[in-house]
Amino acid sequence: MKNFGLKFAALLLACVLWFIVSGPRREQKLQRVATASLSLVGLPSDVVITTDVRSSVAVRVEGRVSALRSLASQNLEASADLSKITGTGDVVITLRPKNINVPEDIEVLDIVPNKVRFSIEKLGQSSVSIRPFLDGDPPEGYLVGQPVAEPDRALIEGPMSHVLKLTEVATERIIMTGRTATFVQNTPVVSDDPLVRIVRPLTTQVTVPVLAEVGPAPTDTSGTTGTPPVEPTTTTDKPDDQ
Repeated sequence: MKNFGLKFAALLLACVLWFIVSGPRREQKLQRVATASLSLVGLPSDVVITTDVRSSVAVRVEGRVSALRSLASQNLEASADLSKITGTGDVVITLRPKNINVPEDIEVLDIVPNKVRFSIEKLGQSSVSIRPFLDGDPPEGYLVGQPVAEPDRALIEGPMSHVLKLTEVATERIIMTGRTATFVQNTPVVSDDPLVRIVRPLTTQVTVPVLAEVGPAPTDTSGTTGTPPVEPTTTTDKPDDQ
């Protein structure tokens, strides 16, 4: 029975360590549904997605209580690699458990929806005219002439079908309210189509002529008309022949 106390203490310490280490293994496994943001990566540079793509998917996972508790504070992401896509048109991507970034001790059971559908199209470029966008009117008595943009053309890029439909892009609003003289303004060039971007120039210099309105010719206030008066004529009666 020599050193019995030490042996008992060592045995007790081993039991405690085993209990602590094996604790996670003895935890009950639960399931929960989490939301994972959807990220599409590796899209070839010569194509563009032309339809709306969902921003997230629902993921059903299973794991120990402690692991699921820590998962609640993490941002899950579902990542799909598009680098091997060839051609254009409708595309269907299947999401698998390996596409979800979860810790090793958590298992992905299901993804809803597990298929992502969208359309892609070839990128194209075109040169189009720039239209100054005038907003409002100057005060009464002033006229606006033809605005001139310099440069007056822009290079645009976007899905080929969208680019071919555009013949012009516009500047941001140029406010005309209160303008009484010709002015020059540097204004950003914008596209109304969210899938078409301006390559260059990003701004243009717009000259807007504002002139005083020319009124009618002044009237004669003397009370006479512009036609000279007609001299009166008189006649003399001749005596009747006797």
